Amino acid sequence: MTAPSDPSDAEREARRLAEAARGAAARTPGFAGQLFLGRLRLQLIHPRPEPEAEAVRIGEHFLERLRAYCTEHIDAALIEREARIPEEVIRGLRELGAFGMNIAEEYGGLGLNHVYYNRALAVLTSASPAVGALLSAHQSIGVPQPLALFGTDEQKRTYLPRCARGAISAFLLTEPDVGSDPARLGATAEPDGDDYILDGVKLWTTNGVIAELLVVMAQVPGIGDHPGGITAFVVEADSPGVTVEHRNTFMGLRGIENGVTRFHRVKVPGAQRIGEEGAGLKIALSTLNTGRLAVPAVAVGAGKWCLRIARQWSAQRVQWGKPIGEHEAIGSKLSYIAATTFAMEALLEVFSEMADEGRADIRLEAAVAKLLGSEFAGRMADELVQLRGGRGYETAQSLAARGERGVPAEQLLRDMRINRIFEGSSEIMRLMIAREAVDTHLKVAGALIDPEQNFTAKRRAALAASGFYARWLPSLTAGRGQLPLSYGDFRVPGHRDLSAELRYVERSARRLARATFSGMARWQGALESRQGYLGRLVDIGAELCAMSAACVHAERLRTRGHRDNGKEAYELAYTFCRQARVRVEDLFVHLHHSADAADRALARGVLDGAYTWLEEGVLDPSIEGPWIAETPPGPSAHPNLHRPIP
Repeated sequence: MTAPSDPSDAEREARRLAEAARGAAARTPGFAGQLFLGRLRLQLIHPRPEPEAEAVRIGEHFLERLRAYCTEHIDAALIEREARIPEEVIRGLRELGAFGMNIAEEYGGLGLNHVYYNRALAVLTSASPAVGALLSAHQSIGVPQPLALFGTDEQKRTYLPRCARGAISAFLLTEPDVGSDPARLGATAEPDGDDYILDGVKLWTTNGVIAELLVVMAQVPGIGDHPGGITAFVVEADSPGVTVEHRNTFMGLRGIENGVTRFHRVKVPGAQRIGEEGAGLKIALSTLNTGRLAVPAVAVGAGKWCLRIARQWSAQRVQWGKPIGEHEAIGSKLSYIAATTFAMEALLEVFSEMADEGRADIRLEAAVAKLLGSEFAGRMADELVQLRGGRGYETAQSLAARGERGVPAEQLLRDMRINRIFEGSSEIMRLMIAREAVDTHLKVAGALIDPEQNFTAKRRAALAASGFYARWLPSLTAGRGQLPLSYGDFRVPGHRDLSAELRYVERSARRLARATFSGMARWQGALESRQGYLGRLVDIGAELCAMSAACVHAERLRTRGHRDNGKEAYELAYTFCRQARVRVEDLFVHLHHSADAADRALARGVLDGAYTWLEEGVLDPSIEGPWIAETPPGPSAHPNLHRPIP
């Protein structure tokens, strides 16, 4: 594939690839999709089915063993200090079966469902975020997941048992000059008979430094019988021509093995191709769908850890005659951490159960959970640092050295920061969710705003759109949210009234749908460039998803006889909803009263150099080297960076 010749061509090609990866099959919007259409379909998530007894038995047994292992053998301070996960820890996790948590039992794995797999990731995060990242990258996006979804029977029999036994895997998509724009993918896989010759460089390869198996995305040229396109391959990391050139270091997650991997004339057997040629992007995105649930799992683990430290410190630390937690300024932080942790756990549990059922397309739900999880985890960690004051900013090693409890609050803040960037940055996630949220509109009226469509196509689209909107728009004027006695299941004597919160969600969903339609009518095809407006729409929908999940989770805990008949769960859900309401109302206000236009104009001036005078008065950073490293073809100068696999 040749590179597009101008920016508009590049944008069209990227859009074409993304649309092709979504698949052509018609889908009914799931719970999140229905919310964006102005419909609170609570029956899609409530009541939830009872879990299978055997799945619960297996999951609980493993969690018990995992907690014991992490407590006894994982030294988070050592991992942070030496920036390595000790080999004996990795060996112990292999023996525990942790590398095969979500691999089917028939291939030697534990066969945990999504609910228990994500609970395990939360436990691992509380022990060491770096260890959680190792196992998440190995299973959520590494070899096991794409093979489970798209691999042949032979590929599954060959590789999944190895992965379950602890052959570490990695996922290689990003390149030095390619982030979220797959149309510019530079790695190539040239057909060579039944095989392929792989060349290219991959960046930020989590687990790549110590991986035994790699999932690699590369462009196959369209030649003869080869349709070409972005294609996925399983590559043995010890193949001739595969070299780890550099081990990257970061502000957080210092124990992860993330590097730069070069492929120089690497021969890959055709039997190691995953799926068909050209299906690589679809495979990558499908893998990330459920894989993204690992991020809210990390957020839950971080939130629970933050809450425990915050509670203990706020009760012990005394200022002005009483524990600091009794001061409203600190109490609001405690409330935020507790309520948000509950809501994230609710969202994770509900969406993980949907993934286990396998009946719904959870692309949108997984993306929403990833977006919220990454944003919430970062803020909870930040609030913990603020709550701890100077001790929050001081390192755990320094605290311990002077005789205080070594609480790594600042480390958690650094460790959580990456979640807003990897597996789709928050900005990219908002654009992706926005695209999914308007999918129904594009299906019925897309041709009307597509400049490449002819008059006949636009006329047909206008007729179809008029019928859809004649039915849909009136449905946005009134709904159950205006009926005082609706959602009676959530109105329990002696508990907070959650039915009022669900009525608010229903009314806000219709308001959100009207705002989405208004934006489309106003800007039409240019709406995709109004990223501030789209981002606020997405954030509103995400908050409404979390409010719904929090209410559903609280009611489920109540009916299952959880602590004080669920009264505490209702209190947590109610408080989260009240906090979320404030954020939602603020977002609605700023849909049409924002600084977006001023920001665009000023940003253009900054890029054009109009304000370089403002940079005067400080020293020139004089940072050496190019912004993006050149990657000339040729063999690596550092062929032995891989550490041996025990």
